[in-house]
Amino acid sequence: MTPFRDWVRRRPGLNLAYRIVVAVVGTAVLATGILAIPYPGPGWLILFAGLAILGTEFAWAKRALRKARARYDVWTGWVGRQPAVVRIGVIVLTGAIVAVTLWLVNVFGLVAGWVGLHGDWVQSPLT
Repeated sequence: MTPFRDWVRRRPGLNLAYRIVVAVVGTAVLATGILAIPYPGPGWLILFAGLAILGTEFAWAKRALRKARARYDVWTGWVGRQPAVVRIGVIVLTGAIVAVTLWLVNVFGLVAGWVGLHGDWVQSPLT
């Protein structure tokens, strides 16, 4: 424990405010990580960072971080042991998930408008 954290912990009102800030920031980072997982980039790293932030104050988050890391390691190990066709299938499925979510949030419609393409197929059914 750091001297600053000890000082905060001795003041109940300040301690509660500190825990609330940690909870809000950690939850925001965690949610961002969850949303970023299927996209290229550090989605899992962001998720683990959110759990680590929450884990500084909440025991359940420390346990969840350990379990999530263990499951992630099992998954990546399993994928690494599979034949190339399975690994390629995982990549294609991930790409399909990314494409569908980008279509649903109308990214394709937005970009098509920038370049002057018009078509109902690029517009999201949710807009």
